[in-house]
Amino acid sequence: MPPLHVPGFRTPSGVVLPADIDPFHRRLHRVAPAGLVDQTSQTSGMKRREAISGKTVGARHLWMGQTHVPGATNSGNHHHGASETAIFVVSGRPAFVFLDTDGDEPVETRIQTEPGDYVFVPPYVPHREENPDPDTEAVVVIARTTQEAIVVNLEGLDWTEVTLG
Repeated sequence: MPPLHVPGFRTPSGVVLPADIDPFHRRLHRVAPAGLVDQTSQTSGMKRREAISGKTVGARHLWMGQTHVPGATNSGNHHHGASETAIFVVSGRPAFVFLDTDGDEPVETRIQTEPGDYVFVPPYVPHREENPDPDTEAVVVIARTTQEAIVVNLEGLDWTEVTLG
């Protein structure tokens, strides 16, 4: 039986790609540490550095980068809209703070981490990062399910400022 003709681009190994895969998405992209971008959405007390995104490598469905929190510093309260966020702790011992419920009352809850830990932040959940260590910068790698860094800075951790959509 002869092979079906599928319009599109033929890779060097002979695989035919769908026509809607543009040339930019046919190869791997390396982003060296010096290539990280500081011009991304920011929150007080921390510095986000963008590596993989729509604007850096043409990503369509994810964002990835680093966050740095200096010693003895807390970030501002914020959330990441509809984006799910995965965090990998590289260095330091940052704490992630959010409101949970104990019966009917909201309770400030801290997740204490150390290098090698992973943290999942669901969409829209107000939170902040804290680095209580005065001598060690906390560095984490972040991946999000949106191609750009969604950051909504907030006054508090409660949900009164959160708008879904």
